[in-house]
Amino acid sequence: MNDIGLKAEDRVLILGATGFIGKRLVRELAREHIKMRILARTPSKAEGIVPEGADAEIVKGDLTEKKSLEDALKGIHSAYYLVHSMGGKSLLKNTEFAQMDKKAAKNFVAASDKAELKRIIYLGGLGEKGEGLSEHLQSRAEVGNILASGKASATILRAAVIIGAGGASYEMLRYLVERLPVMTCPRWIRTRIQPIAVQDVVRYLSGCLKNPETAGQTYDIGGPDILTYKSMMEKYAEARGLAKRIIIDLPFITPSLSAYWVDLVTPIPSGIAHPLIEGMKNEVICKDNRIDDFVPIEKTSFMDAVKIAFSEETGGPGVSGF
Repeated sequence: MNDIGLKAEDRVLILGATGFIGKRLVRELAREHIKMRILARTPSKAEGIVPEGADAEIVKGDLTEKKSLEDALKGIHSAYYLVHSMGGKSLLKNTEFAQMDKKAAKNFVAASDKAELKRIIYLGGLGEKGEGLSEHLQSRAEVGNILASGKASATILRAAVIIGAGGASYEMLRYLVERLPVMTCPRWIRTRIQPIAVQDVVRYLSGCLKNPETAGQTYDIGGPDILTYKSMMEKYAEARGLAKRIIIDLPFITPSLSAYWVDLVTPIPSGIAHPLIEGMKNEVICKDNRIDDFVPIEKTSFMDAVKIAFSEETGGPGVSGF
């Protein structure tokens, strides 16, 4: 454990760097002058996310290719695992994606053990274990367990709904509230959640890397507000200055019907909307705040997170021209 702390000369591997969280993390680590290596199936897509002057290598590779993983891990101290498949356009693909996620995690653990990687930092989903957990949250938990099974010390962060431009949960919320002054919703609108701003997620990810005491730990991360999905919709409307939304609770509406309804109103495909909506039946709030002892940050309120996210939007409902 003596060499688990990151030194100035150490390089960090980022998997999922071009995604919703990953591209923001790249900018944050660049500000911290941390040396990076980015694994990307299409390197040209990764080039645009690297700030000028950052010490970042971009290498071509895939989690399904053993050789490319082994090459990417050479000389790497720690790795961020930000890879997770929500699903495709079809609902039938969701189970297939979950199996692919587990296989990818196993491939990575095998390669990281061979490379003697020191640390893995993984962003998973918040939710209690046991019966009734959605397939989506179950898959996130299983991937975390796989990553923790290797020789590298794994830090697992568990987040609920992440509020930020481009995030599937936020975009679904945005389109529904912006477009529908009257909504009929299933019983999941009563479920309690603890949303977190994407910039706070990134601060926690960066802070864990810099603090070796977080190695080998699992932490719940959330914002300062505990809401229901109904109150989250209402507060979104308030933050945007919209007229009060009328939300009608219809318990007999199933998650599957909700997913297709969301597919009609929003640009989120049903294959992505379904696992998100299925997960809404599970209460997702932090059970402890231990991480604040090691990575203290000033948490962003839900309404401020919405305002920041909307300010970053370039298209869609509410934006000029749409």
